[in-house]
Amino acid sequence: MQAEERYSRIENHLQKVEFASLDELSEQLDVSVSTIRRDLTNLEKKGNIRRTHGGARIIQPKTDDFVFATRNTRKTDEKEAIGKACANLINTHQTTILDAGSTVYHVACHLGEKSPPIITNSLPITNLFSNNNLTEVVVTGGIIYPRLEVLVGPLAVESFSKVHADIAVMSASGITADGIYNSHALLIDIQKQMLKSADKVILCLDHTKFDRRSMFFLTDFDPIDCIVTDSKAPMVLVEKLRGKGIEVIIAPDA
Repeated sequence: MQAEERYSRIENHLQKVEFASLDELSEQLDVSVSTIRRDLTNLEKKGNIRRTHGGARIIQPKTDDFVFATRNTRKTDEKEAIGKACANLINTHQTTILDAGSTVYHVACHLGEKSPPIITNSLPITNLFSNNNLTEVVVTGGIIYPRLEVLVGPLAVESFSKVHADIAVMSASGITADGIYNSHALLIDIQKQMLKSADKVILCLDHTKFDRRSMFFLTDFDPIDCIVTDSKAPMVLVEKLRGKGIEVIIAPDA
């Protein structure tokens, strides 16, 4: 594969996911990591990408789909209902991992009075509790990724590997009868570590995530204990999930 073709494929991939690690790009293009490093150096000189610790990001994304503020304005009624229903499952003294999903942010909004210990890599959730004297919040290390408003990278993964939580509340971009998917490779390694670090895992997914496959496979259903969704979720898939032994809670309409 010629260099110009690699450059084009790298840029096209980064437009889809915004950020990618060296290993991910190496796998996508089937070339060595050292080749990817050289390609990224040359692309950065052209001003189209920016090198980051362990990878690269596109400078001018063509979509706002990954921007937290944009995601948080979609399906707000459903997210609010799911957030309230999920918060009802968490007790005051249960240490809780909260990921950076916009629906999980709505869970956090309903936890204020309970004030459970929280572990998160979400900047909006961190800011939400910044003036709350009752809630202990552990914020992971990592690289700030402004558009996602999340801490990412090896330090974030390592942080979750060193903690234990009673509950992890997580999001995803797709769920089918085969498993759980996420559209952003940047978050996959972090979420996989969250799954290992919690005794119980709750997924918060609005109905648009059902019967949808995204780019990256996160997990099968073995680590998943409960799914909280809204009243528009397709009942055929809901019943299949219940048949797998997963508790599925349909949140009352907000």
